[in-house]
Parts: sequence; C-alpha cells; structure tokens
Amino acid sequence: MNVLGISAYYHDAAAALVADGVIVAAAQEERFTRKKHDPRFPHHALRYCLEAAGLKSLAEVDRIVFYDKPFLKFERLLETYLSFAPRGFMSFKTAMPVWLKEKLFLKDLLKKEFAKHGAMEVKNLLFSEHHLSHAASAFFASPFEEAAVLTMDGVGEWATTSLAIGRGNQLEVLREIHFPHSLGLLYSALTYYTGFKVNSGEYKVMGLAPYGEPKYAQLILDHLIDVKDDGSFRLDMSYFDYATGLRMTNDKFHRLFGAPPRTSEADLSQREMDLAASVQAVTEEVVLKLTRSLAKETGQKNLCLAGGVALNCVANGKVLKQRAFQDIWIQPAAGDAGGALGAALTGYHLFEKQPRMVNPRDAMQGSFLGPSYSDDEAEAALKDAGAVYHRLPDAATMVETTAQLLADGKALGWHQGRMEFGPRALGARSILGDARSPAMQSVLNLKVKFRESFRPFAPAVLREDVNDWFELDYDSPYMLLVAPVREQHRRTMSEQEQQLFGIAKLNVPRSSIPAVTHVDYSARVQTAHADTNPRYHALITRFKQLTGCPVVVNTSFNVRGEPMVSTPFDAFRCFMGTDLDALVVGNIVMHKSEQTVRREDYFQSYELD
Repeated sequence: MNVLGISAYYHDAAAALVADGVIVAAAQEERFTRKKHDPRFPHHALRYCLEAAGLKSLAEVDRIVFYDKPFLKFERLLETYLSFAPRGFMSFKTAMPVWLKEKLFLKDLLKKEFAKHGAMEVKNLLFSEHHLSHAASAFFASPFEEAAVLTMDGVGEWATTSLAIGRGNQLEVLREIHFPHSLGLLYSALTYYTGFKVNSGEYKVMGLAPYGEPKYAQLILDHLIDVKDDGSFRLDMSYFDYATGLRMTNDKFHRLFGAPPRTSEADLSQREMDLAASVQAVTEEVVLKLTRSLAKETGQKNLCLAGGVALNCVANGKVLKQRAFQDIWIQPAAGDAGGALGAALTGYHLFEKQPRMVNPRDAMQGSFLGPSYSDDEAEAALKDAGAVYHRLPDAATMVETTAQLLADGKALGWHQGRMEFGPRALGARSILGDARSPAMQSVLNLKVKFRESFRPFAPAVLREDVNDWFELDYDSPYMLLVAPVREQHRRTMSEQEQQLFGIAKLNVPRSSIPAVTHVDYSARVQTAHADTNPRYHALITRFKQLTGCPVVVNTSFNVRGEPMVSTPFDAFRCFMGTDLDALVVGNIVMHKSEQTVRREDYFQSYELD
C-alpha cells in the first residue's frame, strides 16, 4: 500500500511517501526550487517521491493525506477576528480574499495540482489535523512501541501544544492548548522584537542566548506568560498583535521592554543578547514543567517530540538530562515539512489501520530520504558546469584524501548519498572543517556562510567517542541535543577573559575543539553512525587516526538565505561562490585553486534570512 503525505501553503512545503509501512522518500520543495521555505505546492518533491518508489503516476498511490484541515483553520481565523473586533480589521481584509479564492476550497485546488501528476480523479484524498500529523511523524517513526508524545509549535488549526499517547499503530490526542496561547509564538514574538525573521530566525535567537544573561525572564513571566506547575500556560494578549495584526508585538510590549523592535541587520547590542537568553530560559522552564507533568500523569517511560519548538535543541538537552523519561526521541523534520511525513504515516496507520513495524533505531534511516546521484551523473553535471575535478577510483581513496584535507585545516563541501530530510545537515549535504581550529568558526561564518559571526557550529563525533568528549552518552544522530564539552577538554580562561560580555566572548577559545564549543561550553552534538552513514563515519574515523580527534565541524551546505544544496550542480555553484577550499561529490574531488570558471557574486542571489 502506497500513501502520500503533503504539506503546503504555509511554509516548508514537502512530500513524503510510505510504502507498506516503510518510509521510502521525503523531501522539502525548497531543495528543488532553490527558494528557502518555499510554501508552494510541492510538485518537485512529489515527483521525486513517486520516482523513488518506482511509481509512474499518482494513479498508483492508494491514499493521499494533506497535513492539516483548512476548514478548522478558517474557523479559527473567523472566531479570532470576531473575538478581537474591531481590532485587526485591516488584517482580516487582507486575509479574506486569499481564503475565499484559494484556501477555503483547498480540496478543489489540490485536485487540480494532483491532476498534473497523473491523478485524473482524486477520490482517496484525506485531511489530517496539523498536530496529529506532527505527533504521527514523531511516534510512528520512533523506536518505541509505546510513548507519550508532546508537540509544540506556533499554531496548527487551533492547537499550539498537544499531548498524545502512542501504542503500536494507535495514536490518541489527549488534550491541547489552543491559540492564541502559544509557546512557539511567544518565542517568535521575541524573535521579531530582536530583529530577526519570524519562522526562520528563531534558531538565531537560540544561538545568541548564551552571549546574554536572562535579565528579562522574570519580566516575561510576570507580564507575558502565566505558567502553571504542570506546564500549561496562557499569554496576556494585550501585549501581542499576532492574533489580529500584521506584526508580532505592539506598543504596550515595546513599552514593557523600553524600546521599539531592533531593525533587521542593525548592530546587535547586549540588550538583544539578554532578551534572547531570557526567552530561552522561559521556554526551557515551560518545556521542563510540561515533560515532568507528562511523565507523572501518563506513567510512560518514553517521550517523542515534534513541532517547531522541538527544534530547540538546548531545551531538548535539558529534557534528556532531567530524566523524567528514560528515553526521548525527536523527529528530525520537526517543523511543517515533517507534517507531510506525519500525514502519510497517519494515513497508513490510523486511516488504513495497517500494522506498525518498530525499528530499534528508528524508521527514519538516518533521515537520508532525499535524492542521490551516481558518480556518472555527478561527473556529467560537473563537466557541464566547467568544473576541474579528479574522479578517484573508490570510496576508500576518497575518504583518505578528504580526511587529509580536513587535517590540513581545509574547509570543504561534502555531497554524498541521499539528501537529508529536515532542516539539519547530517553528513550528506554538509560543510566540514577541523573542530580543533581556533579560526574555523569565524572563517565559516564570514567567508563561507556569509552570516552573523556569533552563530555556533555543531560537532559531528563518532558515536563510540561521544561520551569521551561531551557530557552525553546517548544517540544524537539528528543534531537535536545540546550537551556540555567535557571538563578535560575545556580551556581554563584567564580572569580578564572571564570578565568579557556579549560578542567580546566570541574569539576566546573555550576548549581543544574551539570551532564547535559555544561561549557557555555547550555544543549541539551530532553522533555519526556506521550503519546509517558509513562514508561519513569512515571519514571521521580516518580523521581521528590522523589527528587523535574524533570530532569535525558540520554545518549545512549553503549560504545564508539559500536552501541546503541538493544536486551536484548546486554544490559546485555554492563551492564557487564561497571561500571553501575543496568540494567532494561522491568519489569526485575538486580544489578551489584549480578551478578556471569565473566566480559569481553568489551571495546576492538569495534573500537574507
């Protein structure tokens, strides 16, 4: 049985296909169109999923499931405007034509789009609920037979936070917190207020937080959010405009914090860092209270997480450390893209009542669910692009060459196997570097990624060595847990260095792996596993043999504002638009010093994020 899941029309459109209970393929539309967070109908991703499953058209798909219910979302929109009337009339006036023309009649629109893929008549189209899709993506893909499931995001139809229990092929949502009360939207409001873009800049706020002090946390708790002991909460909506307006915060919010929002690209001050630290601290408090309460109430030993808030890896690390649950598992595509996968799994298990096969690792196959390219296909594309390249005889030679480049301090693009599904580069479409290099963080941020200097990088470490380098002895293949660097690898700071504040902390090495050690000695850890990504594991293993260090820098293969690269051509174009030293595509190696094509002003091709 083939079940297709679709998410679209908000942000991060995607498609996913489940065949006889196995996740065959999943991909975000942005990777094909090169438009970051592309919300349009995922024609390219859908076509890829069909090809990966060996299907000629949608006529061979048994069930299609959309990831949310537009009528419920429209109900929420109307009731919200009525509740706040006459406030928000301009927002209402702006939204209604779009809803009345397209979104309210989404079923007809979807049928027209599906017809382009060989479905003459779609009788098997179903609609899941937004948070049910998130919960399904977390539980049904997890390694657990039974678990509590917590989903947290901005908003679906009505729900912003939901609790479910999963058992076998069953999933029951027990209760929800409803819009406008939303932990995700509180975080987005502070993202907006500190000058970053909502729905893409939240991870910047998380990365900025360790540079500040949570000076405003009590102010947030006293005025913006009322948090109960069980983690349930309510927001004081008199401070926010997102329910009815075209901005996140209002003048009352700005007066509370003593200034208007920071403008985009303006210099960051200590105030923004303290605001980031404050909203991060409040978020962690809510999440920890919620998970403690869930463990006590349900008696479950396992926890699954999904929704955009589940990408807050600092909070996730504290949930694991709290040990209210014995084990936790986080869906790597926790945001709206993962809703497509959840919709497909909902269709297969809940609608069709098909049995579930529990994989002891998980069902995500390392999240390597996107397209791959053979060396012949890559060579043809690189030749057309004018690349000067060396095709090596086998993977062993490629690994040896690449490990030596890393050991020599080179920054390189790494394009191998199937593309990752979700927002993190996991060793298939990655930029890699030497974690021991004190200069690597600033080089990658400023000369390769073209992004803010404060942004931290993740360490990729061999699973068998993770506990020797980090205060973590747990699988973290999806880069969704933060843990401190172990004491023996830390550098003792001078008294003068300890007095530094804010961005002044940035250039002080914190450990023997300074490129991946944040200013608070934390690291967003990815564990490399031989069974899910053998080439990546082999590369880090050889790097360890050469250097004694089993840790490399891993960041997504793109520049700021660009989606992660997908094809070999995408990889070469990004390589030539940045200061990367080398590019490795399959068994093909390219050196920047040997290239003859003219470098383009690549950074200008994409909007700032």
